[in-house]
Amino acid sequence: MDLWEAMAARHSVRQYQSRPLGRAELDVLETEVARCNQESGLHIQLVLEEPKAFDGFMAHYGKFSGVKNYIAMIGKADDSLEEKCGYYGERLVLLAQQLGLNTCWVAMTYSKIKTAFTLLPGEKLCVVIALGYGVNSGTAHVSKSMDSIAEAVEPAPEWFRRGMEAVLLAPTAVNQQKFRFIQEGNQVCAKAGLGFYTKIDLGIAKYHFEIGAGRQNFTWKD
Repeated sequence: MDLWEAMAARHSVRQYQSRPLGRAELDVLETEVARCNQESGLHIQLVLEEPKAFDGFMAHYGKFSGVKNYIAMIGKADDSLEEKCGYYGERLVLLAQQLGLNTCWVAMTYSKIKTAFTLLPGEKLCVVIALGYGVNSGTAHVSKSMDSIAEAVEPAPEWFRRGMEAVLLAPTAVNQQKFRFIQEGNQVCAKAGLGFYTKIDLGIAKYHFEIGAGRQNFTWKD
């Protein structure tokens, strides 16, 4: 399964089997977590066999069950944290999909079990990603039209259209898709809209865009 196939196949899953994660899958994930931390300066941590975070009222309200493993997206509490967590978290999400695992981004409906992860001075737990073997594969989300979130010089370059097709596959909080991508020559400006967790959503969408467009075809513009 390549990354395009992983983007298309990956859907949010809230119910998980009791089956523990395989050692081979864990080795690959742990290696990529270390690589993401080195590149980003984040302090991402894999939390394994820890059922308490998804055993409270909020988790049951969110219809989660069987969640014992998750990725804790942690980093320095600054203005770049949410976007970085979205970008690198989605990188891990798609890798998990390639490994035959299921995932779900979770911002509120879980309990913070402080003994399950390590926070260094100045760090913050931003969001978690449920991880495991799903009871099912989830269902596709409804997407906005490309024109509603993209602006390009017509005719839009093929790489930009491919990038936006990938963006439309990106998961967002309550399926809000509150971002906009603007093409100017070989530069792209991506902006988050107003609302909860939109910067996380933007990071996720930017990673999808890079996969679709090809990082060699454009540069990001602030």
